[in-house]
Amino acid sequence: MHYCLRVITSSKKKEEFRDYEAEARSSVKEFYRLNHKNQTLDFVRQKRGEFLSLKKSEMGIWEMAQHLNQLVDDSDPDTDISQLGHLLQTSEEIRRAGHPDWFILVGLIHDLGKVLCLYGEPQWAVVGDTFPVGCAFSDKIVYSEFFEANPDSQDEKLSSRLGVYEEHCGLENVLMSWGHDEYIYHVTKDYLPIEAQYILRYHSFYPWHTEGEYNYLTNEQDREMLKWVHKFNSYDLYTKSHEAPDEKSLRPFYENLIGKYFPSKIRW
Repeated sequence: MHYCLRVITSSKKKEEFRDYEAEARSSVKEFYRLNHKNQTLDFVRQKRGEFLSLKKSEMGIWEMAQHLNQLVDDSDPDTDISQLGHLLQTSEEIRRAGHPDWFILVGLIHDLGKVLCLYGEPQWAVVGDTFPVGCAFSDKIVYSEFFEANPDSQDEKLSSRLGVYEEHCGLENVLMSWGHDEYIYHVTKDYLPIEAQYILRYHSFYPWHTEGEYNYLTNEQDREMLKWVHKFNSYDLYTKSHEAPDEKSLRPFYENLIGKYFPSKIRW
């Protein structure tokens, strides 16, 4: 069977992506004000208890991607395209580059955890850059000045370098700010290779994979897997444009790929 492969490009230069000093949507700055104020250690523990039992729904991967199509991410200054459009932009660019099929699949599913918004969660608890909670907030986090309003910043233990963690404890032992990365990791981890799991869990952890922060919490496995997060990031970020892919012609290829790794329905 022949599948249509479309190349999606963006007219933006690399240095123009993630430019939070540019005249972006005002909602982006307000998003990060709320996110940094409310993402506390207690909040993260509460949300993990609420959602990680995966009792919200049962749905297939493509079905969920279509369900998510009604959402536009207010934390993203680079695009206002639908979520399925961005997912296909990312996965198609990965496919064009000749990467393994699991990598292409990660491109398609990496943002499906944003369904949390459709479960009633505010966007500041779902999207945006992620960061550890339970230790000091890095000043390399975008709009880090907003952490002054976060109660954990006033706690001597939680605002210290290591906080509740130990040196090189490994990211698997670190609680990240709550959002779609952690959620989609738990939804899909039983079906995918470890490289894919790292990409899904940490693709929004820009303070680590882009700024080099929090290395004192990482272990050898984290450092080995970082190269895959880096590789994915170039596709996730630089394929964004305002032109939507042709979902209808691409669907047969992706339904076939999904079926190779996932059952017809999974728990969310």
